[in-house]
Amino acid sequence: MSQFFSTRWAPASIVAAIVLSLTACGKGQQAAAPGADKPASPPVAVVDGTSISREAFDDYLKGLLRGKPATDVTAEEKNQVLDQMISMQLIATQAVKEGLDKDADVVNRLDLVRTQVLADAAAQKYLKTITPTDPELHTEYDSQVAAMDKTEYHARHILVASKDKALADQIIKKLKGGAKFDDLAKADSIDPGSKASGGDLGWFTLAHMVKPFGDAVKSLKKGEITPEPVETQYGWHVVKLEDTRETVPPPFDQMKTQLTNAVVQKKFQAYIDGLKKNAKIEKKL
Repeated sequence: MSQFFSTRWAPASIVAAIVLSLTACGKGQQAAAPGADKPASPPVAVVDGTSISREAFDDYLKGLLRGKPATDVTAEEKNQVLDQMISMQLIATQAVKEGLDKDADVVNRLDLVRTQVLADAAAQKYLKTITPTDPELHTEYDSQVAAMDKTEYHARHILVASKDKALADQIIKKLKGGAKFDDLAKADSIDPGSKASGGDLGWFTLAHMVKPFGDAVKSLKKGEITPEPVETQYGWHVVKLEDTRETVPPPFDQMKTQLTNAVVQKKFQAYIDGLKKNAKIEKKL
């Protein structure tokens, strides 16, 4: 694979890319989707009698681009993609010659990829039918606003390693004796993100902090310091609450894309739940 594809595009799964190849590696067969209503376009390449269709090439290129416009792709880059597909076709043909298409693990993986492709196609078809209404978006907005943290906190902390609780205890003792929080943070904190600013964490909601830290912040009054070090997976924290303020929800228009995605996701989940309800499912793990 060229350096171009390893940096600009994420490489597609080789297994997914050669599913059709493994099932159409006979002499002169076309590696294209069966049952197409329109005449097939001329192939982009023929490898030992097996055609690589224009449709397969376009689909593979689309996967590599991951949403980027195909118009940005140069002729040289398209040729690199085609070389990839030719290499995969050769490998797939060799796999069939060696009987790997009959191997149980390979068969299971091909079945899984086929299921994934079909599920994705059905999902995309269903999602195209969903257009959230304005009342649905406003209902979702009200729900998200109600679930938001109502308070933001401005705090500082001094973080020391898990093995250094004694140091954290000493820091609290020094602070009680009149030492400046900023100075001790710059001297002793191991948090690279806040050390230089005297441990300043800026404004945040509790949802953005690990629970022990958030609980400690919530228990403090303005200007207070935790009486004991607070332990999290990051180490021991000495925390000072600087201030609090009420949060202001973003306006509806600013959240419209997020709201649309949320409504669509909920409708799609309801669609899946409906399929499950009408299906006979037996779990046997």
